Amino acid sequence: MGVIHKIGRRKCAVARVYVSEGTGKITVNKREFSNYFPTATLQYKVMQPLSMTENASNFDVKVNVYGGGSTGQAEAVRMAIARAMCEVEAENRAILKPEGLLTRDPRMVERKKFGQKKARKRFQFSKR
Repeated sequence: MGVIHKIGRRKCAVARVYVSEGTGKITVNKREFSNYFPTATLQYKVMQPLSMTENASNFDVKVNVYGGGSTGQAEAVRMAIARAMCEVEAENRAILKPEGLLTRDPRMVERKKFGQKKARKRFQFSKR
């Protein structure tokens, strides 16, 4: 099979994933997967495409991820793994597509406007 290389993005996070046949070991930025994503929800997000296609113990996954926060990084990794699972077997697309794992989420942080405190919040108005 060789190594499958895919890219996933979410907010400002970019994840590059290398999937090869193995025993189910996941390495993120040369660290153990459970150390890099300590909470159960982030671990679930990363494992979601593997568990849905029943390939959790069939492939080794090596991930390089940068930018954004922990949630954005986890969702970028999820998207990249889902894309790789579609390349492994074509039938996996029918499983992952309805769950929205192959769709790039276009939402980004809105920029701060001048004369305002944040993007939409304004400074307090006082009548004096």
